[in-house]
Amino acid sequence: SVPRCYLNKQLATVRVLKGDPAELSCTVSKDNVTGAWFKDGLKLTSMDGVVFEKKGLVHKLVINKAEDIHAGKYRFEGGDVKTEASIFVEDPPQVDKVLLKNLTSVPTVAKAGEAVKLWIPFEGRWPIRAAWLKDRMELGNDTRIRVDKTDTCTTLSISSCDRRDCGDYKVRLKNDSGVLEINLKLVVIDKPQPPAGPIKIVESSANNITIQWKPPKDDGGKPVQRYIVERQQMGRNDWETLGETPRSCTNFTTSSVEEEMSYYFRVRAVNAEGVSDALESGEVKAAGKASPGAPDPPEIISASRDTITISWKAPCKTGASQIMGYIVQKRKKGAVTWLPVTNVPVKDKKLKVTSLKKGVQYEFRVAAVNAAGTGQPSDPSEPAFARDPIKSPGQVQDLKVSSSDSTSVTLTWNKPEVQDGNDVKGYEVEMKPCNSLSWTKCFTLPAQSTSCRVQGLQAGEKLLLRVRALSDSGPGEASELEARAGAAPVVSPRLLIDDTVKSFLVIKAGNPIRVKIPFEGSPKPVVTWLKDGLPLPSRAAVSTEDGSTQLLLRAAEFSDSGTYTVELEDGLGKKETFSFQVQITDIPQPPGAIRLEENVPNTVTVTWDPSPSEQWENKLYYTILKRESQKGLWHMLGDLIYNNKFTFTRVVPGRDYYFRVVAKNDLGASDPSETVQPWRIWKKKAEFQVKAQKYRGINQNQPPRFLVPLKSHVVVTGSECRMSCAVGGHPPPKITWYKDSRDLSRDPNYFCTNDFGVCSLVVLGVTKQDEGEYMVEASNEVGHAFSKAFLAIKGNS
Repeated sequence: SVPRCYLNKQLATVRVLKGDPAELSCTVSKDNVTGAWFKDGLKLTSMDGVVFEKKGLVHKLVINKAEDIHAGKYRFEGGDVKTEASIFVEDPPQVDKVLLKNLTSVPTVAKAGEAVKLWIPFEGRWPIRAAWLKDRMELGNDTRIRVDKTDTCTTLSISSCDRRDCGDYKVRLKNDSGVLEINLKLVVIDKPQPPAGPIKIVESSANNITIQWKPPKDDGGKPVQRYIVERQQMGRNDWETLGETPRSCTNFTTSSVEEEMSYYFRVRAVNAEGVSDALESGEVKAAGKASPGAPDPPEIISASRDTITISWKAPCKTGASQIMGYIVQKRKKGAVTWLPVTNVPVKDKKLKVTSLKKGVQYEFRVAAVNAAGTGQPSDPSEPAFARDPIKSPGQVQDLKVSSSDSTSVTLTWNKPEVQDGNDVKGYEVEMKPCNSLSWTKCFTLPAQSTSCRVQGLQAGEKLLLRVRALSDSGPGEASELEARAGAAPVVSPRLLIDDTVKSFLVIKAGNPIRVKIPFEGSPKPVVTWLKDGLPLPSRAAVSTEDGSTQLLLRAAEFSDSGTYTVELEDGLGKKETFSFQVQITDIPQPPGAIRLEENVPNTVTVTWDPSPSEQWENKLYYTILKRESQKGLWHMLGDLIYNNKFTFTRVVPGRDYYFRVVAKNDLGASDPSETVQPWRIWKKKAEFQVKAQKYRGINQNQPPRFLVPLKSHVVVTGSECRMSCAVGGHPPPKITWYKDSRDLSRDPNYFCTNDFGVCSLVVLGVTKQDEGEYMVEASNEVGHAFSKAFLAIKGNS
């Protein structure tokens, strides 16, 4: 659709893409009104690409194909109608559609070690900033990667790519008219990484060895085709290839082994790009003749003052021949050395070990014997004392509840009746609720303690308690009783508000709201939460336990702002409440469109649509900034502005101005809203009259000459530079400025003046790109002359 602006409706602006059509129209009250169109204060009679139409009462200005020269402020005057509008020509970055489709639809594939160069040509209004990103991080220059940009293209170069360069890339092209993002994919193929280790020995016998590995973590971008298995015999330097396995098989068995010989194995992965580095194993030793495995630990059958009887089971692996007997060994508990119990293997699987020292703890182990030799020994048995059996202690006497309160019960008892040679070593106290089947150990007490306090109970809770005496022979028979915790005292409900509980909370949108309030009361009060006097929203979660209540909203929304109240109420009608305020806020959203008007001569009034954040943020204000060229630095004009209007009075005619508005609050600043097209008040030239002299019959024509030539300048980045010269000649020469042979006449970044032969070129907000050779040409019908100078830029220190 064609962008249109109906001036009668006071639509202030038309934004049109470069190359697209645009139309301004105005309706007058009478058909005989001719009317006139003006651009930037000058009356239009004709203009390239512009057609003036009149159909009845409607006057139209039609632009067939918008260009930069068509941007500006237009005005229509006719009859009783006088109105104006602005046209902004947008020229966002663009890339050829065919090239863009090829880049985004097909990944770029490169081999590891090769150089990669991704080239993106573009068009659009200068300056265009180009950025390359990978995994959301902007790429910069380093030893391998280089990002280059010219006025028409950007290039990413990788001198020697590898697998870490694989992934999704994004090219972001941005100028004042818009942003273009291009997604690219780079695939780097290479030989695979070594298979994942370690190499596992699945089986090692006298006849064969089986090894196992895992596929490589990175296949190099090409599927693994097979694995190569090699072996080196200990003591030799050469490796021999044993064979290959397909990609689906990650184990290999070799039967070409010698008994008790040690080997090393290695495995390589192969894909279409080559062979990986090797994964090597440690030393692998082939077994000799099969000996028995280890039996389970022996079990203690009985004990006396100098004997202990043990038994065991045959091992699961008996080896290559029948088990002939068992070797039995003993050691004192805590010792390192094992001593043989018999000089010959024991054929039975039970043995009475004699000649032991009374009162000493012993451990035992056994190992099976066959024709191949003695197998692996078992793990040690449980330690056992060499002593006569003793009786367990008796029951404790007179177990009773001596006292209780709402959270605890105190027990007392007397020692059990004395058993010969069986002293009490301590006591074990256990408890269980009446509705439970399992006992829970509470304490293990020394022998001199005959009382304990069981805490952590609920008021009025009923439970079972039991106490056992402990000795070297084990626990005695338990004494058991039933107990009940006392009733809780009556405590009026009370909220325990301290400095940690705030009465006003400011929460950023998206963050959790978590408020925890302690309280007391007995019996336990009923807790109720309200928001603005109503029940909480369904998203809110309330948890009440252990004398505190907590409100939780996991992700705050603006609708969560308000007054929250927590209420405590007991069954007797007593109530206590506490209220607090919650304000949900966030970093403001950007202001709306900016409008510029010259209500008073040589001033500009900046107005803008309010930020949407004004609906929920009562502390929002605005900051306005300006700069005097597209490349200049931003300077603050006003801060703490609480309306949507600001007037800038120090406007210099002839200069271009850009404006920016930012919304702010306590959390930070919004993204800026900016003007795209420059604002300029045209400099009015003073009228003068020249009284022509009477012709004297002498030719007054003179070729141009420079009375004062250009001088070279050195300026700081961001400052203003004015280059001037004085020119004479008749007729008055035409002045043209050049930079590096480029005509600057129509470049908006430069401001040229010629006042009675004093010619100046003003560069606003200089950057490094403004450095170079400047030339001014003066020409008339008699001749022409040149003057040159160099502009050098130095950075801020």
